[in-house]
Amino acid sequence: MKGRFAIFCCVLLLLVPASTSAGTAIKSTEQDQKSVEVTVYNSNLGLIKDTRLIDIPTGSGELRFMDVAASIVPVTVHVAPQRGPGDFIVLEQNYEYDLMNADKLLDKYVGKEIKIIDWNRYHDRKDVIQAELLSNNDGQIYRIDGEIYLGHPGFKVLPELPENLIAKPTLTWLYENTKQSPCALEVSYLTGNISWEADYIMVLNEDDRKADLSGWVTIDNRSGAGYREATLKLIAGEIHRAEEVGRDRAVLAEMVAKAAPQFEEKAFFEYHIYDLQRKTTIKDRQTKQIRLFEAADVSVEKELLVYGSTGYFTRQYREKNPEQPVAVYVFFQNSLQNNLGIPLPEGTIRLYKKDAAGSQQFIGEDRIRHTPKDEKVRLKVGEAFDVVAERKQTDFQQKTSQLFESQWEVKVRNHKMEDVVVGIIEPLYGNWSILRSSHSYRKLDAFTIRFDVTVPADGEVTVTYRVRVGL
Repeated sequence: MKGRFAIFCCVLLLLVPASTSAGTAIKSTEQDQKSVEVTVYNSNLGLIKDTRLIDIPTGSGELRFMDVAASIVPVTVHVAPQRGPGDFIVLEQNYEYDLMNADKLLDKYVGKEIKIIDWNRYHDRKDVIQAELLSNNDGQIYRIDGEIYLGHPGFKVLPELPENLIAKPTLTWLYENTKQSPCALEVSYLTGNISWEADYIMVLNEDDRKADLSGWVTIDNRSGAGYREATLKLIAGEIHRAEEVGRDRAVLAEMVAKAAPQFEEKAFFEYHIYDLQRKTTIKDRQTKQIRLFEAADVSVEKELLVYGSTGYFTRQYREKNPEQPVAVYVFFQNSLQNNLGIPLPEGTIRLYKKDAAGSQQFIGEDRIRHTPKDEKVRLKVGEAFDVVAERKQTDFQQKTSQLFESQWEVKVRNHKMEDVVVGIIEPLYGNWSILRSSHSYRKLDAFTIRFDVTVPADGEVTVTYRVRVGL
């Protein structure tokens, strides 16, 4: 019944004309807009610049600037009249967010009479009841024909809308205006709950050596307002706010695409700004995607990796031949020679590949940080099914309280029909040295070594080494 009542009130609001008893308040809606500009940051923040042409009488008055974002930050509102200085001055500003709803409407009619309309199913007729609303606190209490009713079925009908209730988030200004002519007001403000990030689609070819890569801008608008035919700008990088001090300058610079770029990039302060080269409408509670770029025949490489742990080398490893995951990575060079050379903004790359029937299947995804051109992009896709690894400690000696020796055996088994290369990465620490090893290794940094071994089809390779670690 409560749901039926809410629906009825909504219908009632559409049918009853707006009250004119609110004095000389002027209302401005999105219908007055000359233009709207939306700048979206990738930190759940947007800057709205709303320019409207409003007929404002001279003297003092009240202006209700409606259809603003529900997530507006009121202290950031800036009003710039496009006329002479001092012609239009805002004396006081209020943000009205205590919006109209069924309970607030009924609160205004406590102590007054309203109608209750109910359908009498037994007599197949509509009953209209005159009731005095005594209370609207945790349910309604009515006086009907001298009796007290704790609630009553049916639709509640109000004679008119009470004064000073706001149906939408509204900025209310007390103003002084000295010039009698339509006034163009440029109103800018920050709003939360709107953000953007990059999303990418990568499709690998049959042998996993080439891929097509497309980039998309994904805008998520939960700000509580829509923006019709807006000029859209994107800011890449993290701006400084009161709670944060980080800043990331790695952003988009140039679009390399099959078609003409939709965004134009320009340097802006310590960030980069991207202007969409056409108007677009961003609806409230909408996720919108706009193409950023497309690149074909990007050379990629696939690698299989087994990772160790620094905790292995100073204790007895008592686990019995544990299997270790063999991670699958795909990487590519973000260079012009590789049909890219596009600084890539932070986002998620989703990978696909066609199966034997030609149907495209999802194979994994990974996030990237802002990546400048000429840098390597490395993506973890998943874990190998047909390649397994097994680790075993074959000897452990504690020479002193801070000196340890251990011997290791890492077996890699390949159940595929072709040879594979597997990288075994061992993170070490302290003063370490490899005393002997069955395979050559390379030093990745001061505390990491890597073995690369070729494992034949349906075969096995065992890597052994002895290491001394001093704390």
